[in-house]
Amino acid sequence: MKKYLLFDLDGTLTDPEEGITKAVQLALAHFGIQVEDRTSLRPFIGPPLWDQFQEYAGLSAEQSDEAVKVFRQYYLEKGVYENREYDGIRQMLGALKCAGYRLYVATSKPETTAGIVMKYFGFTDYFAYVAGADLEGTRVRKADVIRYLLEKEGIADPGEAVMIGDRKHDVLGAKEVGMDSIGVLYGYGSREELEEAGAGRIAASVEELEEYLLSQVD
Repeated sequence: MKKYLLFDLDGTLTDPEEGITKAVQLALAHFGIQVEDRTSLRPFIGPPLWDQFQEYAGLSAEQSDEAVKVFRQYYLEKGVYENREYDGIRQMLGALKCAGYRLYVATSKPETTAGIVMKYFGFTDYFAYVAGADLEGTRVRKADVIRYLLEKEGIADPGEAVMIGDRKHDVLGAKEVGMDSIGVLYGYGSREELEEAGAGRIAASVEELEEYLLSQVD
């Protein structure tokens, strides 16, 4: 049985589309890039922002630094609250905690910002620790966040934990540290993306995820 469950935040616990895409839209406009259809900015949900500004918008490293600053200015003031929890998430977290799992968050979102989101939704009581990226850019990749969490919590065996998330970065990060993963389809990644990354299991819904995890309890 797995003892530890690591959850991604954006696209796994909450749906942050409105706030994130508005902040990205504003950051791109700062460089004269006008995006009218915010749904086209969904690829920014989940992966490290700095990488996405270069890969999606073709910004330089220096411009990406500036874009992230513009993004954060809007997001911390308004965007962080333009967010909603997925149906059934709160009930699932309560059931998993009661079943004996120890729950964590491992996100590429800055740890301080992740803490604001968790407090806003009242999720903090379900989780032992919320691990995220640092603001210096030295801990941004999902594998680095996972390693940081394992070390901080004294989890010596990654095999006792599983990473749960909606994008390939969650799966690949888990694989890099020797951890199993579960991909979820109610977020922003496709089945193809998660399968190609090597997700050990895929859950189509919150209910399916909960049912599977509870079935693994001795």
